[in-house]
Amino acid sequence: MWTLSVAVAMLAVAALVLDGGYTMSAKRTAMHDAEQAARVGADALDQASLRSGVTAVSRDGAVTAAQTYLARAGATGTVSVSGDAVTVVVSGHRDTTLLSAIGVDSLAYRAEATAVSIDEDD
Repeated sequence: MWTLSVAVAMLAVAALVLDGGYTMSAKRTAMHDAEQAARVGADALDQASLRSGVTAVSRDGAVTAAQTYLARAGATGTVSVSGDAVTVVVSGHRDTTLLSAIGVDSLAYRAEATAVSIDEDD
């Protein structure tokens, strides 16, 4: 009986390590995608504001640029623009390998990144 208990405990630890590691890897990838998409969005400047000497992010351009980046990266997320800051949130679920044996079919992850448009005076 003791051997069975130890075997089950070892399997549970292995499941947490394996599936937790895969989920952390997926979150790391999501964070990278969110950061890059936010940077791309923050680079979408409003052309009219540039002509007047003011640096401003084009709201529609930023959302389109960030969503396009996410689509090319194979990620999904939301994009919001507040002033000159572009925030991207990428989330998803990673299917489990061993934890599915105890009914945990997937683990959720979420990554958020914000980029601010800058000019040479900042």
